Amino acid sequence: MSRPAPHVYDRLRDLVAIPDFRADPESRKAGVVHEVFTGEPLAEIPEGTADDVVAAVERARAAQVAWAERSPKERVKVLERFATEVMRHREELMDIVQAETGKNRASAQEEVLDCLITARHYASAAPGLLKPKRVPGMLPGLTKAVVRHHPKGVVGVIAPWNYPLNLAVTDAIAALAAGNAVVIKPASITPFCALAGAEMLYRAGLPRDLFQVVPGSGRVVGTAIVENVDYLMFTGSSETGRTLGRQCGERLIGFSAELGGKNAMIVTAGADLDTVAEVATRAFFSNSGQLCISMERVYVERSVEQQLIEKLTARIRAMSLGPGYEFGAEMGSLISRDQLETVTAHVEDAVAKGARILTGGRPRPDLGPLFYEPTLLADVPEDATCFGEETFGPVVSIYPVDSVDEAVEKANDTPYGLNASVFAGSDSEGEAIAARLRTGTVNVGEGYVAGWGSVAGPMGGMGISGVGRRHGDEGLLKYTEAQTVATQRLVHMGGPDFLAGRRWQELLAPATDAMRFLPGR
Repeated sequence: MSRPAPHVYDRLRDLVAIPDFRADPESRKAGVVHEVFTGEPLAEIPEGTADDVVAAVERARAAQVAWAERSPKERVKVLERFATEVMRHREELMDIVQAETGKNRASAQEEVLDCLITARHYASAAPGLLKPKRVPGMLPGLTKAVVRHHPKGVVGVIAPWNYPLNLAVTDAIAALAAGNAVVIKPASITPFCALAGAEMLYRAGLPRDLFQVVPGSGRVVGTAIVENVDYLMFTGSSETGRTLGRQCGERLIGFSAELGGKNAMIVTAGADLDTVAEVATRAFFSNSGQLCISMERVYVERSVEQQLIEKLTARIRAMSLGPGYEFGAEMGSLISRDQLETVTAHVEDAVAKGARILTGGRPRPDLGPLFYEPTLLADVPEDATCFGEETFGPVVSIYPVDSVDEAVEKANDTPYGLNASVFAGSDSEGEAIAARLRTGTVNVGEGYVAGWGSVAGPMGGMGISGVGRRHGDEGLLKYTEAQTVATQRLVHMGGPDFLAGRRWQELLAPATDAMRFLPGR
């Protein structure tokens, strides 16, 4: 079927009541969210104002004081219960994700599972990461130094439309575990996923004022968040990231962002090409290619180029494409008319400049208003738009190379640096290639799932692909202010009373130099 079950509409009506709009209750507008598979109206959502954001931040700031006073072990109990809620309501969450985004069921499940594993990871890791840590003091035995981590205060999250559940909730989970409050602006076309996440956090015992969702436009709500919070987490385009980074810099608040990518896959002559072709359908076309870490470029050693093209073309042509709220379709719809127009323009531009379409290359209005075939291109010239710019759709270009060295050089020849994929004759060969790539994550023998799902490790971009990291220790500690508390005992830094000041100063330099022989120095 291509329509969500009737209960989904009831759930969306319930979720509309979650935003706590207290300012201008009579004058606000409402936006319409459309069901992507059909283009029909799904539900209306009130649009927030700048005043709503100010009020939300004020409530969040007041609630955050008591939340920060709780121990990390107490705070993460909410995360543990939230993970249980996610597992219990996973089918309903996938329905909402699909209705808002048009992605296939498997891609929707990726969002749900990411919420699950990230919540469980930080529930386990946060108490240890936030525990005060003893570090070597200046003078051994005389100086005690301890590092503590204090929450930033109110964290703003501006979430994207492509993964509107997990990229709204998981960044917030880390911030909450660190003792912060969160105010989030979901994408205007996908607000219900963030609201569903909020409802589950409330069920898990999180005080409502600690996680508030303010739907609305980036121009109004997004701007107000940047102007009022203590730290900003953003996922979106590199261009918007630059703008937000400048605004955060003006206020001298912290900023972290995962931005765009033009991710490359490298395939060596020794790789298992059947495996490459199978994995590539996910690496290229999960969420219809609307994934910052999906592959858009393939560099293959020339000796196996034609074999790989044959296998890729056959596998892509065999992909199942269509709407539906059940597992089965390997690729769903694009999310909007803008995305469809961008993908179509990139393919037409490449073909007009000499590229060949190996498979795909057409919209599929027979399946739904925003469907586009999974597309593989060859002979893409350097002046084609899709050669260097992110398409963010189901379009991949394949390029032959004469050596691994050339593949690495071309993969790195981009201002982006988010994710990469390597298929080689052995794990050790693949890992050696990975170490030469300038990307925040590299997947050996996979496309993106292994790196993304390894939530104990940091995930983010180099170059114009991002600032800071999510996941791992950094993904939580970035939401804190590190504080060193140094306690001087027995002898103050001016020296002991029995030594003249001059003699103390003469001894200080050689004594400091001698400390290099102590363990840990």
